[in-house]
Amino acid sequence: MGRGELVLGEARFGPESQPRQRSTRQAVRIRPMADESIRVTRSVSVPRSEIELRFSRSSGPGGQHAQKSDTRVEAVFDVEASSALTEAQKRRVLAKAGPVLRAVAQDERSQWRNRELALERLAETLREALWVPRKRRPTKPSKTAIERRLETKRRRSETKRLRRPPD
Repeated sequence: MGRGELVLGEARFGPESQPRQRSTRQAVRIRPMADESIRVTRSVSVPRSEIELRFSRSSGPGGQHAQKSDTRVEAVFDVEASSALTEAQKRRVLAKAGPVLRAVAQDERSQWRNRELALERLAETLREALWVPRKRRPTKPSKTAIERRLETKRRRSETKRLRRPPD
């Protein structure tokens, strides 16, 4: 969202407006959250200005509130256009998750809570895509461990040998 963007919303005024269902359109000013950022990992932090938030009506039951409020939130992050990721990180995310990451939340009744959930889910998706598996360092069992394993095998072999019927 740009600085000082106007968003249209519905507002009802007074008790007499309820029976006739009259509504007026009112502009609501939303403050941009460009100065804040979302911490993904210790080294990666994504500015909120790079994340596009889309609002729409939730699906499912919920009565008047769900049908009248834009509580569903979709957070969209364009990996290729991001300045927060290095080229190597971009390649890794593109290979694992694709060029655009999306997270949707419509679990809660409030738009604010759904916005937080969508941002958390987006950060988790990005975190998983950035995760680098550690290389396995091949190790050799110690001499004691080898002796212990062989001794256990000998005992087990003897136990099974004693179960056999006599020849």
